[in-house]
Amino acid sequence: MASKVLVTEKIAEEGLDILKGRGYEVVELLDAAPDDLASAIVDADALIVRSATRVTPELLDGAKNLKIIGRAGVTVDNIDVDAANERGIIVCNAPASNIISAAEHTMALLLACARNVCQANASVHGGSWARHRFMGSELFGKTLAIFGLGRIGSLVAERARAFGMELIAYDPYCSPDRAAQLDVTLVDSISDILPIADVITIHLPLTQETYGMFGAEEYAAMKTGVILINPARAGIFEMDSLADFVAAGKIAAVGIDVFENEPCEDSPLHGFDDAILTPHISAVTREAQVRAGTEIAEYVWAGLEGSIVPTAINTSGMPPEVLDPVRPYIPAAKIAGRMVSSLVGMPKHLTVQLEGAIAEADPSPIVAGAVDGILSYKEIGAASLENAQMMAARHGIEVLTAADRDAHGYESAIRVMADGVEVAFTLYGLDHLPRLIAFNGYHIDIEPAARSLVFEYVDSPGRIGVIGTILGEAGVNITTMQIGTKPEEKCALVYMNVEGEILREVMDRLEGAMDYKNVWRLSL
Repeated sequence: MASKVLVTEKIAEEGLDILKGRGYEVVELLDAAPDDLASAIVDADALIVRSATRVTPELLDGAKNLKIIGRAGVTVDNIDVDAANERGIIVCNAPASNIISAAEHTMALLLACARNVCQANASVHGGSWARHRFMGSELFGKTLAIFGLGRIGSLVAERARAFGMELIAYDPYCSPDRAAQLDVTLVDSISDILPIADVITIHLPLTQETYGMFGAEEYAAMKTGVILINPARAGIFEMDSLADFVAAGKIAAVGIDVFENEPCEDSPLHGFDDAILTPHISAVTREAQVRAGTEIAEYVWAGLEGSIVPTAINTSGMPPEVLDPVRPYIPAAKIAGRMVSSLVGMPKHLTVQLEGAIAEADPSPIVAGAVDGILSYKEIGAASLENAQMMAARHGIEVLTAADRDAHGYESAIRVMADGVEVAFTLYGLDHLPRLIAFNGYHIDIEPAARSLVFEYVDSPGRIGVIGTILGEAGVNITTMQIGTKPEEKCALVYMNVEGEILREVMDRLEGAMDYKNVWRLSL
């Protein structure tokens, strides 16, 4: 019987298609009454929600089969994680799905506030042409204070720097090296920031420390004419006193996307033209919704299969500060495991090495990812953070770990070695996509596809042409390609991502056409 995935809020069709394509029964129950939701969850194996569904202990009491809850978005404020943990239910999210959209909406609010865009638009629609009323301010040369220099705050810094703004930040958890990379000056004290910032933007979580972080005392200490932006969490700005300072002209404009009670039909700021209020839309872009839907579908699938869930925020037995540095590398570790398994079968010896900035991190999640990749490729099981060592031992794999501060020109990398095969991966781009940077001693730089061909041969002219001709005649398309060399051995390695079925006779033709040292066919 197919596992049942209950979806209680609208997610992208691309995400639903992933689950349906893998044989799951997907039940959409949108805007359900509490009793209907309680009935539907009884036999559900997985639950996917967004921000509106309240996942309470009472609801989970009736979920007899539930293994995983996926939040198609960043936060899990609407899920009782402790209650899920007590019942052995994984809770995961899609933390990077909307960061670009959120950063862009921050800039939209900032520009709207600085240039009176919304007021001018309303004026023209009302039949007026009062240009003199809408004198704005340039961003160039202004000081932007970013509170929270995490994923979104960092993206805002990159975009604001393009406008020529001076960047300062308050983030007790941000390293000086990271701030220097972003060309941002870290300031240790909030009181030192308030008198000098022309714009303040908030990208902090809502905690006991940040709730009410800005009130009358902080507003009074700010520069006259400051602009405040909050697309992050409601409750960080104290709204009644904020309205007082807007009314007095101390604060020139505010841009707010989040409210303590949503939908928000009234607030102390509703009566001010200089308050740009949007209905929690920072993540509401087509691209963000597709990313959230497809990412959470992949993570729910992994959880249902007993595999490692990269964004699981509970049941790992590992505190976030230990898991977070290596969490983004877990998908790369799984690909590395699948790759070495496709090359050597079930390895006897496995070494996982962390390199560069993550060298001193706990390697356990990366080991789990690699073991999970090996087992899932052989279709003989799965591994999680809790059982990876046991699963490896059960299948006769000796696991060792290593660390190297040298990542060979990259900030960080992971290297997986198994029975004479060696592959290394780093991450690139805002989505932290895995990129293969080493293969059996050859330096390359390519994003591996589902199907690849790898050739190792003594380097000489014309080899690529022969390979291309044979593949073309077989209807196999080369999508991307990278060449690595070993000058001391006069050898070359060609890594080709391909589309189309690679039959045995094609491999025979390739092997017969040239004197290869090795030819590998990879299917990941």
